[in-house]
Amino acid sequence: MTKNLYVDINVLQTVPSSNINRDDTGAPKTAFYGGVTRARVSSQSWKRAVRKALGEDGANIGTRTKRVPQMLAAKLQDLDASLDEDAAMSKAIDALKEGGIKTNKDNETGALLMVSTGQAAKLASYVLENETLDKKEVKKILMEGNSLDLALFGRMVADNPELNVDASAQVAHAISTHEIIPEYDYFTALDDLQEKEKSGAALIQTTQYDSATLYRYANINMAELSYNLGDEDAIEGALTFVKDFALSMPTGKQNSFANKTLPNYLMVTVRDDTPVNLVSAFESPVVAKAGEGYVENSVKKLENEYKDALQFVDQPLATVAVGKYETTVGEQAGNLQDLLDKLQDVLKKAVENEDFNN
Repeated sequence: MTKNLYVDINVLQTVPSSNINRDDTGAPKTAFYGGVTRARVSSQSWKRAVRKALGEDGANIGTRTKRVPQMLAAKLQDLDASLDEDAAMSKAIDALKEGGIKTNKDNETGALLMVSTGQAAKLASYVLENETLDKKEVKKILMEGNSLDLALFGRMVADNPELNVDASAQVAHAISTHEIIPEYDYFTALDDLQEKEKSGAALIQTTQYDSATLYRYANINMAELSYNLGDEDAIEGALTFVKDFALSMPTGKQNSFANKTLPNYLMVTVRDDTPVNLVSAFESPVVAKAGEGYVENSVKKLENEYKDALQFVDQPLATVAVGKYETTVGEQAGNLQDLLDKLQDVLKKAVENEDFNN
């Protein structure tokens, strides 16, 4: 696939009192947008949640660690039980060195490195089958067999840029569609064995939280994902990403707030010109009228922004939405699986079209 093909994912989701992504002071992250303070959840936080969801969904995911030598050494010992720990580690470090990856005195890489299970296994087999290692072959192994998360989120290797993998997905920081006012929860804890004549709490603390209707956005560059995975796996990977992006939730303070919710609205658009983040729909914050919340008006503003964007971009190949509100801009899906089925049909048709293949 060589021509542009993008999948835009737009989510509106109400999250109750929570602190799913906090800053260095422990407060929920915020952003100043449209002249007011918004709730914010960082893209890094949601990508972490998506990676975990991909694994739970049975997708092939990699390992991001500084302990790549230990991981490779363990693979070597699995394949050759005669290798002791020191010999396996020596072979692992030599192999990584041939790939241009440096290790320190603690036998760790200088920075976190993402490696797929397939890459580690194939490299271990190659090391055992060849007394002399070829740099080009080692690099080739480390560039093939990408896991889904590696293909989506990419890899940067400062030691050897030749091992870099360009990300095929972009994830925006989620922000509330409306102004928020941070709140504080004052709480105490009692000592179960406290003497009867004593009174008062054993612990007094406060924790900050907020509640918000979030606008979440991500996109997939299908040409890049196809380059990283191949056409067939790229389509399957895109569908899995859409599902897990929609359903995942960062876990910050989840035991204190039990804030796991589902999207109120999901709109997926397939474009062949450029991805479009529709956050400008909320530059003027949504204001809740008496007796009403934020979701319905947020949906209306988002769909109006979608229509306004058509003044600048081409008509999308397809737009499918699902949620409690009937869409005015595309095809209505009956449920999430129906949306994924419709998206699959569009992507297959686009990939099969000769315009999207070399």
